[in-house]
Amino acid sequence: MPRPWETLLEQVVRERYPRLVAHAMLVARSRADAQDLVQEALISSFSGRARFGSVQQAEAYVRRAIVSRAVDASRRSVREERAAGRVGALPTPVVVVEERGPGADVLRALATLSPRERACVVLRQMDDLSVQETASLLGLSTGAVKRYTADGIARLAAALGASAGAPDDPAGAPATTVEHMWVEEVHGER
Repeated sequence: MPRPWETLLEQVVRERYPRLVAHAMLVARSRADAQDLVQEALISSFSGRARFGSVQQAEAYVRRAIVSRAVDASRRSVREERAAGRVGALPTPVVVVEERGPGADVLRALATLSPRERACVVLRQMDDLSVQETASLLGLSTGAVKRYTADGIARLAAALGASAGAPDDPAGAPATTVEHMWVEEVHGER
C-alpha cells in the first residue's frame, strides 16, 4: 500500500507535470534544463520533511523549489567559470537551444535577463508572490527584489515590444502585458 506522500507525488506528476515544466521554462535555458529542474525540485520537495495537504500546496512548493534551484545553478555556473578562468582554462561556451512554438518569444526574452532578474520577475509576476516572500525565498533584500523586478520587466517590455507602464506604476503594466502575451501564445487565448 503506497504511503500518502507517494500517492500525492504521483498525482502531482500526473496532473501538473506539464505546467511545472512550462513554469521551469521561464527560468531555464532550454526544455531539457527545465525538465531537469522539475525533476530535482520534485525530488527535493518530496524527500524532505515538507508535508502537503493538497496537490495545489505541493505544486506551489515545487514551483518555488524550481526557481531556487535555477538561481543556485546560475550561481554555481558563475563560480565555475571564475575558477576555470583562474587556472587558465577556457570556459565552455553556453549552448542555447532555441525553442519554437507558442511562447517562444517570451522564453527568448526571459533568457536575456540575469538569473536574479528572471527569478524575481517569475516569482513576483507569474507566481504572484509578495516582495517580502520573494526576498525571503531568494535571500535578497526587499529593495533588491524591487530593483531586479523593475529592471527585468523593463527589459522584457523592450524585448517584446510591450508598452511601458503608467507613470505612477512603472513596474505593473509591462509584467501584466508580458504574462498575458505568454498565456496568449502558449494557450492560444486571444
